[in-house]
Amino acid sequence: MEALRLAIQTRLGERMVSMSSMLVETVSINYEDFNESFLTCGTCLCVYDGSEHTPKLLPCSHTVCLHCLTRIAASQTREAGAFRCPICRELITIPRGGVPALPPSFLVNQLLDLMSRQRREVIPKCSIHVNQELLFCETCDTVFCSVCTGGNHAGTSPGCNEHTIIPFSIAIKRMSEILLYKANECISKLTQAQESVTSELQRLDSTKQKCLTAIDAQFNEIIAKVEKRKSELCAAVHAAAKDKKRILEEQHTLIETEKNKVQQECEGLQYQVEVRNITQRIGSLTDQLDAAVALNEPRENAFITSEFDHNKALTNLEQALSNFGRVRSSTTLPGLCRAKLKDTAVVKLKTSVIVETVDYHGYPRSVGGDPIKAELHLIENNQSQNKNLPIETWVKDLENGTYEVSFRPMKPGSYALKVSVFERSIKDYPLTFEVSEHNEPLKVYGQKGSGKEEFNQAVAVAVDDEGTIYVVDTGNSRIKVLDSNLEFQKHITNEGLEGRSCTGIAISEQGLVIINWRTKTVTEMNKDGDTIRSFSHNTLQEPIDIAVDRNYGHILVADNGQCGVVVFDCDGKMLFQVGKPTMFKLITSVAVGPAGEILVAGESLHVFSAKGDFTEEISTGSKGKGKYAGVTIDSEGRILATRTEKGRSFIQLLKFGGEILSEIDSHNSKLRRPSGIAVLPEEHLVAVDLGNDCVKKYRYW
Repeated sequence: MEALRLAIQTRLGERMVSMSSMLVETVSINYEDFNESFLTCGTCLCVYDGSEHTPKLLPCSHTVCLHCLTRIAASQTREAGAFRCPICRELITIPRGGVPALPPSFLVNQLLDLMSRQRREVIPKCSIHVNQELLFCETCDTVFCSVCTGGNHAGTSPGCNEHTIIPFSIAIKRMSEILLYKANECISKLTQAQESVTSELQRLDSTKQKCLTAIDAQFNEIIAKVEKRKSELCAAVHAAAKDKKRILEEQHTLIETEKNKVQQECEGLQYQVEVRNITQRIGSLTDQLDAAVALNEPRENAFITSEFDHNKALTNLEQALSNFGRVRSSTTLPGLCRAKLKDTAVVKLKTSVIVETVDYHGYPRSVGGDPIKAELHLIENNQSQNKNLPIETWVKDLENGTYEVSFRPMKPGSYALKVSVFERSIKDYPLTFEVSEHNEPLKVYGQKGSGKEEFNQAVAVAVDDEGTIYVVDTGNSRIKVLDSNLEFQKHITNEGLEGRSCTGIAISEQGLVIINWRTKTVTEMNKDGDTIRSFSHNTLQEPIDIAVDRNYGHILVADNGQCGVVVFDCDGKMLFQVGKPTMFKLITSVAVGPAGEILVAGESLHVFSAKGDFTEEISTGSKGKGKYAGVTIDSEGRILATRTEKGRSFIQLLKFGGEILSEIDSHNSKLRRPSGIAVLPEEHLVAVDLGNDCVKKYRYW
């Protein structure tokens, strides 16, 4: 810190004869520390001066200012004509002239004079009144001379009244200290920045070397494969030449053998005199001559060639090599990247955080490929998040400069997600958020009535492959059509909906299938409401719900009167019945799974095969103390069911076998008599809330 220094010179040695000089030690003392220790009253902490705060020396050798001693003497009336030293509590007798008659502290006064002489050179003075110290108004940042302005600087700064006025020398000192503090802080930050850049340079050298090593390894592997192919071709040349050589050498040997035979035959011919022998020899040589003519043609050839233009392998190789490998870098600046929750975090639901990357200029990146690392911790009991084991996360590169970090929190509470790019923290580090134990609806649609956005006894719902929602608005004798965001599309009417008694709906190959409780009629219609076919059957007594097995084209009608499910073909011919009356006290819904399994809801869930054979019963509560209303099965084979028990209604997500994966309590938008339920794309569902005359959309996994 920049401050005034007091130089005190102390003679430490005697004059040296040879050099005619003295040895001097210079000690630098901080002016502020010196002023506080020696020139400040220890009682009121005011600087000694020659008026109100005149330093007085007490008999106990302590120095206290006149102002403090006068106040102390006036307050201590118990000891007449005396008071106690505020420092050591020794009793001090007041002299005849009163407290002002106490002797001055000569040492302090001498130090004050010395400091006054030392400061004289650094105290800013008025250019007109050379002995007048300049003042400074901290409020309006103005320097002025009290003599020039008549004791008030209002003329120099209009509207300035009762502001903080200090000597300009003190203001300079304070600003110098602030400046030095800021400079030191700036230097510290720049040092950190320098260290960070140095570290990144070192990492750059390291990653460059790793890339070069990887390139060497890959091309060494390619070279090894090329050398292997070269060896294979050379071996093929040697093998072909060897086979040819063997055949030619065998022929060569045979010729040599025949030649020797002829030479042996010719030996002694000139001495033959018998005509018969000569004739035989001539015949034999004639045969050998024919054989020699046959041996004259080499049985193998010397043709061996290496061809490289018989196909496009070389061109393909060149193209493959030109496309082989790439060098990729990134302009992402981690310190400017942001992260935000995609949806409200709920226990046991997949939660996603979107990381948006930008470059040095703050422009969003449009390509992916950055190495993103994410670490998630649960913060419990104000403990550091690092003390808990990290929770599994998945990072997905969306290839547009954004990344999706997904996880599934299993407990409610506070969480901290640390995201880094290139092992450097992003701007939102760590990202803290709360995980709720309550799964609230994403959207609620409808109220009681008969208008466009109203329901009267909505009981069932179905969703087609495009995500369009069809809600049976029984009390209004219509089907309300919504898109996947619960936006109204249209109303569908049909004779099968009349009588305010339609209780079930399902998606068929050609459109929609409904069941009418009052007329006991199954009606299939297209999505505009035109009837395709309809049928009834004398076995139906109290049909309550309907489902379609699209694998076989079967229509399943849950009948509460029959205490079972009646299965028909698409033309209305009864095929078989699922379940026995002894199994069910109550039937509320039926659903068909992707593998054809049949699920019947009541007080519990009964599972049957596609042929109607019973496989298991799923019971998640006490019998007689609750019931399931709507039930469906998603594409992953998970069961979703609405359930009502005493005092509460909720939605369950279960596995076959009975394991409960999660429950939707809809804490702030309570369900009242939930009935039909259907699955939407991307692990969303829509449920009909009969008690509230509305439909609600949720995330469920």
